[in-house]
This record gives sequence, structure tokens and C-alpha cells, in this order.
Amino acid sequence: MDNVTKTIQLILLGIILASTVIAVGIEIRTMFINESVTLADLLLLFLYLEVMAMVRVFWEQQSISISLPLLIAITALSRFIILQGKSLDPSALIYEAGAILLIAVAIVVLRLRHSEKLGISKKKK
Repeated sequence: MDNVTKTIQLILLGIILASTVIAVGIEIRTMFINESVTLADLLLLFLYLEVMAMVRVFWEQQSISISLPLLIAITALSRFIILQGKSLDPSALIYEAGAILLIAVAIVVLRLRHSEKLGISKKKK
């Protein structure tokens, strides 16, 4: 049963990697067609890069630490804030404030996750 699960994971990992590479190609093509590169475009490419890094780490270690998905979430929220900032809707400020708060909490958790200040003991090797 473990071999079946591992095989399914590796197949899905290959699909995720192939889909991400295709998405990068489509995004680069769109930037050439539009003849412009925005910060939102660069953040989207960075998201794709983080997904590819997560695939590589999972392939090598057969597990993923919480850091990579959090980095992807922070980048996605940053991109969301930038795209929302272009709208003239004042209620978008509520979403921006919430996203900024989530980013701040994620950064604090990443920085202090192994800190004695949180009462979390480090794993013994």
C-alpha cells in the first residue's frame, strides 16, 4: 500500500510540476503580448518559482516543511494586495488590512517557530 501511495504522490508531483512550467510559459507569453511587466506579474512568476521549489523539496525529502507553503501564501497575499489596490472600491481596504495582518503573523511565526520565547523546544538530533 505504501508503494501505491508513493507512486500516486510522484505522479501528482509530476503533474503539478508540468502544470507550473506551462503556466510560467503562458505568463511570459502574456507579458510579451502586452509589452509590459508589472509587479503583479513578477509576484506571479515568483509564486510559480516557489511551487517548483516545493516540488523539488518534496521530491528529495518526501515531506514538506511549513516554511515553503507559508512563503507561497505570503507572496500570494502580496499579489492580492497589489491587485486590490488598483480597484477604487473603499471596502478593498478591509481586505488589504486583513492580508497585511496575515502576512505579519506568518512572518512572526516563521521567525519564532523554534524560539524558546514561544515555549517550543527544538527537536533533538
